[in-house]
Amino acid sequence: MQNDINTQKQKIDTLLETFHRTMMHYAFWYEEVKHQIGREKALEVMDEVWDRYKPIVMKRLAKTLDFELEDGYPETLLDLPPEKLEALQKAMAVNWLANDGVWFQAVEFKYGMNDAKRCNDSCWAQFSPFEAHRIKKLLHLGEHPGIEGLRKALEHRIYADVNKQSFEISADGSLIFYMNECRVQMARQRKGLPDYPCKSGGMVEYTTFAQAIDSRIKTEVISCPPDKHPEHYFCAWRFFI
Repeated sequence: MQNDINTQKQKIDTLLETFHRTMMHYAFWYEEVKHQIGREKALEVMDEVWDRYKPIVMKRLAKTLDFELEDGYPETLLDLPPEKLEALQKAMAVNWLANDGVWFQAVEFKYGMNDAKRCNDSCWAQFSPFEAHRIKKLLHLGEHPGIEGLRKALEHRIYADVNKQSFEISADGSLIFYMNECRVQMARQRKGLPDYPCKSGGMVEYTTFAQAIDSRIKTEVISCPPDKHPEHYFCAWRFFI
């Protein structure tokens, strides 16, 4: 019996490893296309790849696992209560954040905080415009959706599923964005640790995201650790045209 369980575990490990390799192969393809023909064209190619690849995956999974599809969507997911689907989305988002944290710590523990922060900031320079591009496509925002388009896009970031955020519009029409609750910083508070100094990464993250939504938008930091901040937010940013 134990040998049967071990064999089953090995098969599951192989299954998860295949998913891991597929994920990395997809990312390597995008990165190489971006290197060869530029980010804008690579994003266009990626859009076409995803639109073609997703139904192939769903049909094969449906056939293998014996579930039905409706307009390309698994009926199992369509039948879930809305709150259960929202919980699944949040779990996926928290897993994404855990992925980011595990990568950061792996570099930090082996090579130090400086190398980890450099890798982190460079990673955000790649991920933020990618995420903005996908959100623009999802929301049909167009080329220059302006400040209102940026507000809508910020509400659809993965971060919006794990952190609490808010907005206000200033008298001059600029958008003020507040990260009221930050999962990472709150975890550090519970451990009695100081805020993680994320200002350098935030400058890359928010600037590239806003510009990818609308190239006319400029970004200013109001406060971000290691800056001191009031209790009702951890960081705040101003966006304007």
